[in-house]
Amino acid sequence: MQRLVVQGRRRDIGLGSVNIVSLDNARETALRFRRIARSGGDPITERRKAIGSTLTFKEATLKVHILNTPTWNNEKHANQWLSSMENHALPYIGHLPIGNITPSDIMTVLSKIWVDKPDTAKKIRQRLRAVIKWARAQGLFTGDDPVEIAEAALPKVKNKANHFKSAPFANIPAIFKQVAQSSLFPSTKLAVQFLILTACRTTEVREATWNEIDLEQKLWCIPAERMKTGSPHNVPLSIQALEILKKARELQTDNDLIFPSPVNNAALSSNALLHALQKRLKIDATIHGMRSSFKDWASETTNYSNEVSEMALAHIVSNKVEGAYRRGDLLEKRRWLMQDWSNFVSSSEEKTVQLLRKTTS
Repeated sequence: MQRLVVQGRRRDIGLGSVNIVSLDNARETALRFRRIARSGGDPITERRKAIGSTLTFKEATLKVHILNTPTWNNEKHANQWLSSMENHALPYIGHLPIGNITPSDIMTVLSKIWVDKPDTAKKIRQRLRAVIKWARAQGLFTGDDPVEIAEAALPKVKNKANHFKSAPFANIPAIFKQVAQSSLFPSTKLAVQFLILTACRTTEVREATWNEIDLEQKLWCIPAERMKTGSPHNVPLSIQALEILKKARELQTDNDLIFPSPVNNAALSSNALLHALQKRLKIDATIHGMRSSFKDWASETTNYSNEVSEMALAHIVSNKVEGAYRRGDLLEKRRWLMQDWSNFVSSSEEKTVQLLRKTTS
């Protein structure tokens, strides 16, 4: 440990472990630090700059990833964060010293995806900025933000609405019946029906397990780590949803999944339900779009308040004041809502609707 007066303040500066740094090297470093302090500089700042010139951008990225992983909602997001950097950033600038990253380097990364993949580019931009901010906080990077400068030099990209295509809610009973009468694999068929009845997200249904089901309380209790919001979500189960679970139980295998894949007994793939809907049944809508159909139905045909349907969809309350004062989950109101929705979905009333995609000649 070396004690110096640096810019009018006393500073204690470590010279390294005695097990690693020799006495001669320690004396040489101490002399260099003394000269920097006497000339008005800061030895600690200089040392950090030196580290910044040797620590690579890849090494800095890995440190940021490790630092933030405990704070992220789930392991999936942590893996996606790192894999996106490995695919789009590290191949081009991963070898460069973090302290020497320039706007030109950031341009090299972002320009390859800025126009063609704007959503991906936005995520990579945020992650590049996170790494630079970490390096700046560590004293490894100085100067202007290279991400901000690079972004200003890139062309303006017009935002495109990217909504999941939904079917008119009036078509949902016919779609539900079509799925029930289809020749889809039983587990796939039941998963699609269960998703429509519960208005839940695809991943939540695909990875659902029997230990999340409380038949006595007629609840599906999805744990926080499986929710997009990072908070647990209780889904009231209608009579029709319980009937789907009864059929699924008859197909139960040796794992705990409610809807296992008939191919490998694992969770259904991310595209299995979409493929079943669009390719096999030729229905011009997305699986996720069924949630929009539910929301439209609740808004246009019922007297349930907006917050009830929003909570049924596990959306975060946007109004902070409302969120602070309303602690309950409106479970009983949602129970009535989901039963009314299930009654509508499974209604036997015949409707003439256009379900098939338009074909071009």
